[in-house]
Amino acid sequence: MKIVPVACLEDNYAYLIIDEITKAAAAVDPVEPEKVLAAASEVGAYIDCVLTTHHHWDHAGGNEKMRLLVPGIKVYGGSLDNVKGCTDQVENGTKLSVGKEIEILCLHTPCHTKGHISYYVSTKEEDPAVFTGDTLFIAGCGRFFEGTAEQMYQSLCVTLGSLPKSTRVYCGHEYTVKNLQFILTVEPENEKTKQKLEWAQKQREANQPTVPSTIGDEFEINTFMRVDLPEIQAKFGAKSPVEALRTVRNTKDTWKG
Repeated sequence: MKIVPVACLEDNYAYLIIDEITKAAAAVDPVEPEKVLAAASEVGAYIDCVLTTHHHWDHAGGNEKMRLLVPGIKVYGGSLDNVKGCTDQVENGTKLSVGKEIEILCLHTPCHTKGHISYYVSTKEEDPAVFTGDTLFIAGCGRFFEGTAEQMYQSLCVTLGSLPKSTRVYCGHEYTVKNLQFILTVEPENEKTKQKLEWAQKQREANQPTVPSTIGDEFEINTFMRVDLPEIQAKFGAKSPVEALRTVRNTKDTWKG
């Protein structure tokens, strides 16, 4: 399995997930179809399906053009999300495959949108990967546009948090430096976060992506996924993980960094 990030718009990522035996590929959120198709052709792959994480235009906005450019292509999207250009709706637990080797499990991760889907991708040989759209970012999470703190807690800490720690995390935007700067305002003593910020700044200076992270890393650097820890709850005067998560999100929403 080869994963190719494709930078789109100002700070979005589309991705190619390529089965290296057959060269079949899935495109995640190909908002700029021509760019994503060119990236596939550069590595000798062909796209045979689209995996849409959620309905926002900067993720689903390329689907209809993709269908024109690749006649007969399947476009997957969450059944609760009214995804533009969707041909096949998926639910929590829907299984898909790409080529000979790649298995995909659809995970319903609502809150940012009602029908948001994260795609958990595995082969027999390699560490798995998860494409989290705007639910989980490196050192962050999506705004609660269509859901509650309870839902985001379930999506982040239970659904995604129960994946193997080695699972590689590919998110929908390059927000990492800003996210880490915010995390250091709430957890200034977190050495792992300081190190990650230094690394991320160097990556961006070199015009390189900061994806992937891993689920294990996020439990160490991402306050939104650390709300089960009593010391994090205490920082926010919270009596539960959900209350802590709500408070961290409200703090981030008003942060002027």
